[in-house]
Amino acid sequence: MPAAPRKSDGGPQRIAKLLARAGIASRREIERMIAEGRIALNGEKITTPATLLEDVIGLTVDGRPVRPAKATRLHRFYKPPSTLTAAFDPKGRATIYDRLPPGMSRVMPVGRLDYMTEGLLLLTNDGELKRQLELPSTGVVRTYRARAFGAVSQDQLEDLAEGVTIDGVRYGSINANMERRTGRNCWIEMSLTEGKNREVRNVLAHLDLQVSRLIRTSYGPLTLDGLEPGNVDEVPSEQLAEFRKGLR
Repeated sequence: MPAAPRKSDGGPQRIAKLLARAGIASRREIERMIAEGRIALNGEKITTPATLLEDVIGLTVDGRPVRPAKATRLHRFYKPPSTLTAAFDPKGRATIYDRLPPGMSRVMPVGRLDYMTEGLLLLTNDGELKRQLELPSTGVVRTYRARAFGAVSQDQLEDLAEGVTIDGVRYGSINANMERRTGRNCWIEMSLTEGKNREVRNVLAHLDLQVSRLIRTSYGPLTLDGLEPGNVDEVPSEQLAEFRKGLR
């Protein structure tokens, strides 16, 4: 490991940030890769994620040279149900990468949708953008539509604006509205900024509702409009720039 960081006009950065920006993986995953001894500089293993570098010259991951970061790209993907948001599943279930077009450049999912949840999943080649969009502090609103069975009132849904604690887990403010009801079946729209694991399903189960279908319809200003299950397209650079300007 180098004794001192390389200098540049921009100043040194932590290795995890540099590699995330280059699209290698998320910062957390990179820290794990360092602990596993998979990242080296000029042939010498990096031993700490606190290593400061100016660029990726001389860095390798699993023996392969790291290429400089490419221009940031963001894609909309309509994740179908029965698809895992992961690179590989030991159980042999289909993953999002099985659904993407052959030859598509390397991308990482922004957050996750659980196995049966469908809808908008953003994909990017930029680990720093991925991290920024996932942080609750960024305040990006995620909107879902849920088809559920059971009895619930609009007043109960409006109470979710105050947040709720379920099994020791605190869920923040949720804007929930009844779209329509047919007998004991209903469609509910829910908007939130945290996106904790299975948050929508857990909150609705807390209200004694059984979710039979869950669709994420938007992530910030980006929506599912024009996409069918399994479809993917790229967000225009101008729209991406405007989106990033609005982030906290």
